[in-house]
Amino acid sequence: MLNIGGIELHLINDGFVMVDGGGAFGLVPRVLWERVIEPDELNRVPMSLLCLLLRAEGKNILVDTGIGNRLNEKQRRIWGISRPQGGLLDGLARIGLAPEDVDIVINTHLHSDHCGGNTCYDADGRVIPTFPNAEYWVQRLEYADACFPNERTRATYIADNFRPLEATGQLRLIDGDVQVVKGVRCVVTRGHTRAHQSVIIGSDGEYALLVADMASYAANFERLAWLTAYDVEPLVNLETKRNWQRWAQEHDALLIFEHDTQRPTGKLRGHGKGMKVEPVEVPWT
Repeated sequence: MLNIGGIELHLINDGFVMVDGGGAFGLVPRVLWERVIEPDELNRVPMSLLCLLLRAEGKNILVDTGIGNRLNEKQRRIWGISRPQGGLLDGLARIGLAPEDVDIVINTHLHSDHCGGNTCYDADGRVIPTFPNAEYWVQRLEYADACFPNERTRATYIADNFRPLEATGQLRLIDGDVQVVKGVRCVVTRGHTRAHQSVIIGSDGEYALLVADMASYAANFERLAWLTAYDVEPLVNLETKRNWQRWAQEHDALLIFEHDTQRPTGKLRGHGKGMKVEPVEVPWT
């Protein structure tokens, strides 16, 4: 657990997956990125599926829901998923929360490794919201892009991850930067998708930024040119990172990286090519 002023944060991991290094680092040559993270014999690198539980203003707010529990055997094999400490629901249980206790779910975007846990199967095999009392916050443009994917995006925009929320009336579409509760704010960080959003936590002069897929790894945040192959607007993402590098240093903000297995949390130090995310030890729930 971590406190940012009066706001309580819990880092909960939905598990680990293995993804192709070329996807994670795009045009960056392997000879460079393998100095940061070592690939396996299939050129895959590990990613965590970190989610964030916030307790603020009497609300339990969950940011992202991981890959979820609806994967079939073939999908689990493709993702190489492992859960040595269980998944998201196990982590919530460790802090005494049941799915019914979650008030708000914020989806940074609707790629399946960030919102797969939005829904689950009921006893009859129907897809239903995992968090029955929660309002799910999604950027309106992100929802539109997810509902009408193209040839490139349709493999990761899976309707069962988000369409049932509309049917139950639990979906809240937001437009641009919005305050969730006092001290918690969604901010659009365009580039990975057209309406990707990150989350700022600020209280009593302390700040944290859930980076989400603005930068998958700390190394992607340090180096502006290190963009993933998944970014739909790579040059926009480069400028987005430049702006948030500046903000992170001005606010001495704790940075939270959802996919980084080595430096999931840290603070940005240095200047120019000398920028470095220095690790800050924060225990996972």
